[in-house]
Parts: sequence; C-alpha cells; structure tokens
Amino acid sequence: MLRNSWKRNIFPSSFLFRLTFINIIVIVAFVTFSSWAIYHTACTLADGLLAMTDHRQHQFRTTLFQYLCIFSISTILFGSLIHFYLTNKVTQPLKELIQSTQKMKQGQYPPPIDVKTNGEIATLSNNMNELVQQLHTNEQQRKKLVSDLSHEFRTPLTNLNGYLRALQNGVIEGDEKLYQSLYAESTKLTALVEQMEQLKEWDDIASQTFTEKEPTDLKAFIEEVIGLFYWSLQEENMELDVHLQSGVVTVHRTSISQVISNLLDNAIRYYEGAGPVTIIGEKLPDKYKLSLTGPGRTIPESDRERIFERFYRTEPSRSRELGGSGLGLAISKEIIERHHGNIGVYSEGNLHTFWFTLPYSQ
Repeated sequence: MLRNSWKRNIFPSSFLFRLTFINIIVIVAFVTFSSWAIYHTACTLADGLLAMTDHRQHQFRTTLFQYLCIFSISTILFGSLIHFYLTNKVTQPLKELIQSTQKMKQGQYPPPIDVKTNGEIATLSNNMNELVQQLHTNEQQRKKLVSDLSHEFRTPLTNLNGYLRALQNGVIEGDEKLYQSLYAESTKLTALVEQMEQLKEWDDIASQTFTEKEPTDLKAFIEEVIGLFYWSLQEENMELDVHLQSGVVTVHRTSISQVISNLLDNAIRYYEGAGPVTIIGEKLPDKYKLSLTGPGRTIPESDRERIFERFYRTEPSRSRELGGSGLGLAISKEIIERHHGNIGVYSEGNLHTFWFTLPYSQ
C-alpha cells in the first residue's frame, strides 16, 4: 500500500523530470553538433584566409574551443532551466487531474480544476470538471430516488402487514371493503415496481442509436397510439379533442410511441379542472409538430425549466397518487433529441401544453 502511494505521489515529478531529461539530450546533441560544425568551419576559414604559424593556429583553435564550450554549457544549462520551468507550468493541470482522479478513486468529489489556458489540456480539464459535476449530481439524484422509493414503499407495506396480521390473529374478518383496500395497496406497490423498471428503460434508451427507423405517416400512427388509451379516458370521463394532419417522417416507431404515451398518460394522471385534452398535429415546412394541451395544477416557472430532467418531480409532497419516478419526460426528451427534434412545455395558468417536433430529414 505504501509503495503504491509513493508511486502515485512521485508520478507527476518523475514525468516532468523525464520530459526535462529528454529535452536535455536533444539540446546537448544539437549544441554539440552545432559547436563541432562551427569549430571546424572557423578553423578551415582561418587556415585559408590567414597565414598563421603553428603556435598562433594552436592558440586560435584553443581559444575558439574554449568559447564554444562556454557557449554550449551555458545554452544547455539555461535551456534546460527554461524548459523545466515552462514544462512545469504546462503540466500543472495534469498534476491537478491526477489528484482529482485519486480523490475520485477514494470516493470523494474533488474541487473544480482552475483552467487558465487554452488547448487540449484545458479541454481535458473542463471535461474532467463536467464529469465530476455530473457524477455528483447523479449521486444526489440516486440518494433522492432511494429516499423517495423507500418512503413510498413503507406506507403500503405497513398497511398490508397490519391488515394481514389482523386477519391472521382473527382480530378482523375479511369482507369486500377490506379486500378492496388490500388490492389498492397492492396496486400502489405494483406501480412503484414499474417506476423502478423505468430506470432500466432509461439505460436502454440512452444506449440505443435508433437505427431501425422507417417512414411513418404520423397522423395514422398517432391515432393508433391514442386508441390504446380509450378505456383509460372512459374511466376518467375525459374528453379528447384530436386534430391531426398527415405528415411522413422517418422515425423509430416504438420509441416515438412511448413519447406519445408518456405525454398522454401524464395528461390523464394530472388532469384537474374542466375541458377536453386537445391533441394537435401540424405539418410545418421542415418538421412535424405534435402538441398536447390539457388542464392541470399550476406548474411553477422554475419547475418548467427542469421538468425534463431525470428524476425531477414537480410534486414536493411525494404523493403516491401523483408523484412518479420523474423519468417519463426525461426519457421522452432523450428519444426526441435522438431523432434530432425538440421537446418543451409552456403554460398559461392551469392549462399546459407539451409539444415536440420531428424534422422530416434526419
């Protein structure tokens, strides 16, 4: 363990020294060759231009050699020092990156790296900062999700255990009303399990490339998806007002069907007030736009900006009837963006319109 720690701590310095050593070798080779060339060139010129005795010629060569040695040593020394200083400045972000990765390996979230330069190292440092921030955000969302799910599982499980223990001990007798209560609690647990399944669904969506796209008439396709909600609309006594134009778009049918289902399911689940749920499909010059408008509780403006974030929910009370896993709209956004489209929401009071667009050419 101590040996590995020593290696980690010495790595940045040893890396810097290796760079400096390589630079010194290059400088020495270059200066030596240059000095040798200058020396022999000067001696040859001196022999050809001046008539010197052997003593004067020896003295000239000795003096020239001394000056070249001084010049070479000074160049190597100052060049190496300047190289060491500049390389140390350049590799400083790398040292901070190494320290950051070591802290991440220990389960800590390092502070952001201060980027003062441009270039590849700056890009790497910025990417590292974004990665740390994303991991930190994911960790917070994971803890929140676990807290939410444990909170929501606790109540129906407590109710079921209480009823079943009472039945077992003969404290109460089973009747239709009791069985309905047990069934309601069981249904809530099933819904929570389905929410957990959406986590796997999110990972599947994120890894898909949607290569199996096919030209689809969205008018007929949307009508087909809406038909699946016929009984749900009947049970809620909700009216649906549909206005669709034909438009052929190349899409991954299964995933786009999921987006439409998510939006319509939300419109039914969060329906409050009076009036129909309106679905409008418009064929625009370069894209097809589908919008779904319905009444519901007011969405604060701050929530509208984050409503498509993973795990984000506008229901702060964690109501089991209203609160979901916060993945449906995030998955929908992922799908639409993979189709090079856009998705959004705008509200006027308690009337909300969710919309998305799909370009004709993708």
